[in-house]
Amino acid sequence: MPIHARAVLIPEEYLQQTEQFHAASQAPKSADGTKEAGKDKQQTTQVHGTINFVQDESGTVTVTGEVKGLKPGLHGFHIHEFGDTTTGCTSAGAHFNPDKKEHGGPEDSNRHVGDLGNVEVKNGDSVTVNITDKFIKLNGEKSIVGRCIVVHEDPDDLGKGGHDDSKTTGHAGKRLACGIIGVVKG
Repeated sequence: MPIHARAVLIPEEYLQQTEQFHAASQAPKSADGTKEAGKDKQQTTQVHGTINFVQDESGTVTVTGEVKGLKPGLHGFHIHEFGDTTTGCTSAGAHFNPDKKEHGGPEDSNRHVGDLGNVEVKNGDSVTVNITDKFIKLNGEKSIVGRCIVVHEDPDDLGKGGHDDSKTTGHAGKRLACGIIGVVKG
């Protein structure tokens, strides 16, 4: 029987505002009894979407969905190690890498389990995702359930770019949106 999971991508700016809201709710009260808090950060990006995962009987996982609010071009697309967005997408940690391998492309045998490569926006600001992968799983030791999917600002160089961070992150840049992967009814 297939296993189904889903992640709703939340903009990094929204998660940062949530962290600021939480900090403000803990702020000391002023003389008039109101909370003292800084100004709200202006949201500049609206990257969001829904990503679905289905693992078939052979163990292959199909990743589908749509990501909106991206600039045209390639954007790194990875599973990160933690399902934590407490302080924004940085709380998700590094790429999911239980085998302790170097960063690579989705077709490479030497890659992180979470290395899904890039999604490409050709026209407009959205991309339809359709990836089939044999490394990620929705159960067992390499399960991605409870971890985060992250969309990055820049292209993933697939470990071949020669940058200091090519073999760890693919030089994919800032995290624009992320979502915690959870099991859903099929």
